[in-house]
Amino acid sequence: MPAGAALLPSPSVFGRVRAAFVALALATTLAGCGAINRVPTLEEQAKSSWSEVQNQYQRRADLIPNLVETVKGYAQQEKDVLIGVTEARAKATSVKVDAGTVSDPQKFKEYQDAQNQLSGALGRLLVSVERYPDLKSNQNFLALQSQLEGTENRIAVARRDYIGAVQAYNTEVRTIPGRWIAAWFYPEAKPMETFTATPNSERPPSVKF
Repeated sequence: MPAGAALLPSPSVFGRVRAAFVALALATTLAGCGAINRVPTLEEQAKSSWSEVQNQYQRRADLIPNLVETVKGYAQQEKDVLIGVTEARAKATSVKVDAGTVSDPQKFKEYQDAQNQLSGALGRLLVSVERYPDLKSNQNFLALQSQLEGTENRIAVARRDYIGAVQAYNTEVRTIPGRWIAAWFYPEAKPMETFTATPNSERPPSVKF
């Protein structure tokens, strides 16, 4: 045996050390990929939640024409209220904020204001129905009222989920290391807008009679 050979690590030791380094490098790479992918993952979740908000608002808008026609058949004298609902619906459905523009404060506010105006007009219409017992007992109206109530609940849930998803995404792109990762890999990633509180926004409007 050559002098000093016994002092050299055995091949098996080298193998174990190399395997340890490979494992460490792999773990570091995978961890880095997870951190890098977190920004677009949260962004897609927020966009998906926004799509559900839009779906539920559209569901409400689709119910309104039949509701207006039903009320008109029993309460034509409520012309101003009916016109208000119709005009508010037209405005609300004309304001579009897709998943790619929810980072625009002005457009988002315009969308929220339009939906709030529709909610107010719809509330005034439903209050006026109190004066018409025959209408309140009409089966078509009762079915529409039930669907509207369910839709208002779905809107509240969809808004809550969207607010939570946006909070997670905005926190990621505004704090370190997410802020650095977004700047390096996703420079187009911008904080998204969310709903601001309105009176009684913690619960859906009541449409029961």
